[in-house]
Amino acid sequence: MSFLEDMAGKEVSGMLANSSNPLASSVMQMINSQPGGLSGLLQQFHDKGLGGLVSSWVSTGQNLPISADQIQHVLGCEQVKELAAKAGISPDAVSSHLSQLLPVLVDKLTPNGQVPQGGSLLEEGMGMLKNLGLGRTGTD
Repeated sequence: MSFLEDMAGKEVSGMLANSSNPLASSVMQMINSQPGGLSGLLQQFHDKGLGGLVSSWVSTGQNLPISADQIQHVLGCEQVKELAAKAGISPDAVSSHLSQLLPVLVDKLTPNGQVPQGGSLLEEGMGMLKNLGLGRTGTD
C-alpha cells in the first residue's frame, strides 16, 4: 500500500469513526442489494465511462481518485438521497464521503485484484469495517 493510500484509508477511518452516522453500513447494504452485488455496482461505473477508474480500485495497484460529482453521476440522485436519509447527512456530504470511502472499500473487498464470487459481501464487508473500527451502527 502506498503512503497516499494509507493516508486515505486513515482519513476515511477517522471520518466515519468520529461520527455516529451509519454511512459505512448503508454503503455495504447498498452494494449487497445491487443486482449483481459488487460486480453490479462496478458495472454501473463501467457503463458511465469510469471503468478504468474502478478497475484501479479492484487491482492491486494504486487507487485512482473519484470526485463527488462522478459519484452522483453514477449512483444517481435517488440513490444518493436514500443514503443521505439513512446516514442523516446531506446528499452533497454523502457524495463527498463516498468519493473517499468507495475506493478504499472496494480495494479492501478485492484484496487479490479480483471481485469475489458468491458469499455475502455484506457480512464480509461489515466484518472488515468492524475490524477497522468503522462498523459501529449504534447496536454494537
